[in-house]
Amino acid sequence: MMDTWFAMIKDVGFPTVVTFYLLYRIEGKLDELIQSVRNLPYIQATDQQRGEPIQRIEKQG
Repeated sequence: MMDTWFAMIKDVGFPTVVTFYLLYRIEGKLDELIQSVRNLPYIQATDQQRGEPIQRIEKQG
């Protein structure tokens, strides 16, 4: 495993490897955030139809 990381650092450079690692780490969180933003209009519309004030959205799943 370490040989792979060292080879990547040697080939493309340390900043590039760090960037790819960080993007990989936050990918799941970005997907969750995008899904929440997409669902927001539907949640707000449902709350307005019920006459409820808009409340804090809890984490789904």
